[in-house]
Amino acid sequence: MEYSLIDTLWVFLAAILVFFMNLGFASVEAGFARSKNTVNILSKNFIVFAVSSLGFLLLGWGLMFGGDNPILGTEHLFVLGGQDLSFYDGTLTSSVPFWGKFFFQLVFCGTAATIVSGAVAERVKYLSFILFSFVLTLVIYPIAGHWVWGGGWLSRLGFLDFAGDSVVHSLGGWAALAGAMLLGPRIGKYGKDGKPRAIPGHSMSLAVIGLFVLWLGWFGFNPGSTMSFQNPSDVFHILMTTNTSAIAAVLTSTAASWIVMKKPDLGMTVNGCLAGLVGVTGSCAYVSVESSLLIGALSGVLVVFAVLFFDRRKIDDPVGATSVHLCCGVFGTLCVGLFAQEGVTSLSTRNGLLFGGGFQLLGVQLLGVLAIGAFSFLASALVWLALKKTVGIRVSREEELQGLDIGEHGNVAYPDFALVTEASPEEDAPETAPARPAAPVAQAVPVVHREAPGARITKVTVLMNQSRFAQLQEALDALGITGLTVTNVFGYGVQKGHTVYFRGSPVSSRLLPKVKIDIVVSSLPVETLIAAIQKTLYTGNYGDGKIFLYSVEDVVKIRTGERGFRALQDEEAPAAKEAP
Repeated sequence: MEYSLIDTLWVFLAAILVFFMNLGFASVEAGFARSKNTVNILSKNFIVFAVSSLGFLLLGWGLMFGGDNPILGTEHLFVLGGQDLSFYDGTLTSSVPFWGKFFFQLVFCGTAATIVSGAVAERVKYLSFILFSFVLTLVIYPIAGHWVWGGGWLSRLGFLDFAGDSVVHSLGGWAALAGAMLLGPRIGKYGKDGKPRAIPGHSMSLAVIGLFVLWLGWFGFNPGSTMSFQNPSDVFHILMTTNTSAIAAVLTSTAASWIVMKKPDLGMTVNGCLAGLVGVTGSCAYVSVESSLLIGALSGVLVVFAVLFFDRRKIDDPVGATSVHLCCGVFGTLCVGLFAQEGVTSLSTRNGLLFGGGFQLLGVQLLGVLAIGAFSFLASALVWLALKKTVGIRVSREEELQGLDIGEHGNVAYPDFALVTEASPEEDAPETAPARPAAPVAQAVPVVHREAPGARITKVTVLMNQSRFAQLQEALDALGITGLTVTNVFGYGVQKGHTVYFRGSPVSSRLLPKVKIDIVVSSLPVETLIAAIQKTLYTGNYGDGKIFLYSVEDVVKIRTGERGFRALQDEEAPAAKEAP
């Protein structure tokens, strides 16, 4: 059979660009997660591609492209074992060899599974995530894909999804939503009043690097879906609509977050760019560059409000995957029915509602959104429920607080504070290297309290688990504590840390991350402060922390030279205005 060299090379290039997006997803998710879960995030992004590749190879391809049954593929389901692959010569394109077409579709399948990883981050069991990903790519994704790209019932109705807004993004988003809902929010995400608390990721640098990798990969994702380079004008039109939507969404998401949150939030801008890329994925070959500008602009605003909506509904998604891929995937699918314009490329043969095509195409797109949404959400929820009832889907409270890196992997991403054993020149006995000092993360002037001369000044130092800092801060605010010195420290007591492994070799006892809080009090009874700290931090488990009390001999205010209680007094108080 004759193949086109240029088409084959184009599909090859596009496929490896989409494969490279795995690095982008891993980086964005790791950056938006806390450092104690970095190994787990990176490992999931490795394993999910391996699992999805196996599922798609064993059965997924056959269910997706095996014949013209309206619901699922029923012919030549298995591509391994010396099967006759000539059945698929005309599938998708006849100008590219079978395994080229297979790999291109495989990396799309892997992308759908990767979307789920971010939404269930920081509390899902590693094994459960692996099993879910396998079922998703073995059965769920291929069936929905067959409806749209494999000759199924939606494609016969005229449903259009050029590069996967419904098949890849919204499907992955629905699966992610089901998982996030059944898992529940992370510990500490919501206060007693039900309001969401921010849990910042540990590296915005890593998140932005990941964004640019994904942006690059999208130039294979969308233009590569032509699976042909015979008409370069089509390819470059799709390239432009893809990029134009992204840059518009960057601007509008930044503006929306600036207006709503009073600051141009970088995390929102990152998700805004991804929203623009997702929003135009389904329509990139069917809309004009001008329309793509509007689609991106709307997607950038949509994702900001979607993130806030899910937070308020107590659906905890650490990276915003549901907001980006589900909401903008659905929106992008509907945009085909609104903005499609006949003749903008050789692939575009119909008009949407806004270009005189009436409601027919929009109605079919809406039907597809509902069908794929219902199927993928219900099927995914059933799989998550089955896993919950059998192997469980959420790690223990202790594992979640300590971090999944240690609990699930016995490993850490940033071992700078580990005590590393080294052989000395004089003997083979290991030596313990001292830990590097931790940098302070926040500092403020010690708390101000007015007290009559002769009373004691006490310094209270608290060593505690990082995860309960927000609760303690609220309790101290309630007592009128207005100043703290907060330091990130590493150490262990009775708890003795954890043993971690590097390439199978044990590293000596892992220093645990803690928060050290220093408070200076004068008028507030020390026992009242101690009681409040104990009540807030107590869980009954090792690692709740310790409180140390020190008598302060004197205090000097550097700016004024005042000493003792005068140095601690509120400057607006009358006593503070007296000469020292």
